Amino acid sequence: MRLLVTRPQDDGERTAAALRARGHTVMLAPLLHIVPLAAEFGPGPFAAVLTTSANAARAVARHARIEELRRAPLYTVGRRSAEAAKSAGFTTVHSADGDAHDLIELVARALTGAVAPLLYLAGEERSVDLGAELARHGLQTRTAVVYRATAAERLPREAEQAIAAGELDGVLHYSHRSAETFVRCAAAAGLGQESLGLVHFCLSLQIAAPLGDAGATHVRIAPKPEEDALFELIAQPRPAL
Repeated sequence: MRLLVTRPQDDGERTAAALRARGHTVMLAPLLHIVPLAAEFGPGPFAAVLTTSANAARAVARHARIEELRRAPLYTVGRRSAEAAKSAGFTTVHSADGDAHDLIELVARALTGAVAPLLYLAGEERSVDLGAELARHGLQTRTAVVYRATAAERLPREAEQAIAAGELDGVLHYSHRSAETFVRCAAAAGLGQESLGLVHFCLSLQIAAPLGDAGATHVRIAPKPEEDALFELIAQPRPAL
């Protein structure tokens, strides 16, 4: 298939390479740009470190207190974010193999009775309030905002031209915000109808919501919020248009 990948540049390049190895033609359109932020964590020690994105581990990899953080176990949502944590030097990494709600369940089971606070390395915009949810389980969570995702104002010119010319079959969406950004940028370019007629491959139902609300006619959702499941979805026969 001829696919558009909307992930931030570094993740998008890795995804594109994996898709090309599977025989697909891929174009990159990074719709979010990740900016690491200086963060204060407050006093430790921490019972555990939590992340819901690979961007969080990358953002703190050079933080002045990274050695202290590495001594704590890290809990995260899935395999890719776990790999990023290991690359940042965390040695005890646990994956929920799901989404933020699966992470909450895992942490609540594993850390029941923890006295020291948990440290959540978060993005500036969050769809789930981890601290509030874990407080229901008697766990204290300190949230440190370690990165910001800034949205693009328009699609790359190459992507606009490909959509207009009917040279794409589908688009991959990995976050709710990037899906919103895609809809907005396509409409601003006068490509609303053409873009919404593509097949949209989404990592979760929540991510797919902006596309459905905008009127996308072919939205397909991975059975699990994991990239491998998304790739398997792409390998299935294309729905009739």
